Amino acid sequence: MNETEQLLEQVTARVRNSLRRYERHGRTLPEPLEPAEITRAEAILGFALPPLLASLYTRISDGGFGPGQGLLPLRQAVLAYEERRSCGWRWPEGVLPVADFGCAMDACVDCRSDAAQVLLFDPNPGEPELAWSIDTPSLHGWLRGWLDGTAWFCEESGLGEECDLELAPWDDFRSRI
Repeated sequence: MNETEQLLEQVTARVRNSLRRYERHGRTLPEPLEPAEITRAEAILGFALPPLLASLYTRISDGGFGPGQGLLPLRQAVLAYEERRSCGWRWPEGVLPVADFGCAMDACVDCRSDAAQVLLFDPNPGEPELAWSIDTPSLHGWLRGWLDGTAWFCEESGLGEECDLELAPWDDFRSRI
């Protein structure tokens, strides 16, 4: 079994363990998507989803689990991408919002990077050039940080508590708008 398969199994196990908590709050997770729904989304977006992201949607659930408020359902992520590409913030090509962290901050996957780099979009500084940071060099690493509780957005890590989190700026922003 390769690293990606192991990671998918660990995410699946965590989601299964969390189902009772969801159900106590009257929520259920959406069913996984069919591969044809991934193909339709990719046709709308004009780019392919990274294989790991597509697997999360087709093997686990159409969103609702994971960091922040959980992965966005794919249709919602596609709509958010289309809306942001047409707004004045000059949203970069191939950067799909995947999770809402509140306060207008989103985790986004750079679908054009080989490792599916995860970016943090934070418009609160007020300037598009200052809104983009590298959260994690890969989607794999982002999920691993969520699973083991070491990512800045995990309560148990303490990294994001002081609001002085220093992430590296995303230098590719200008070349992708």
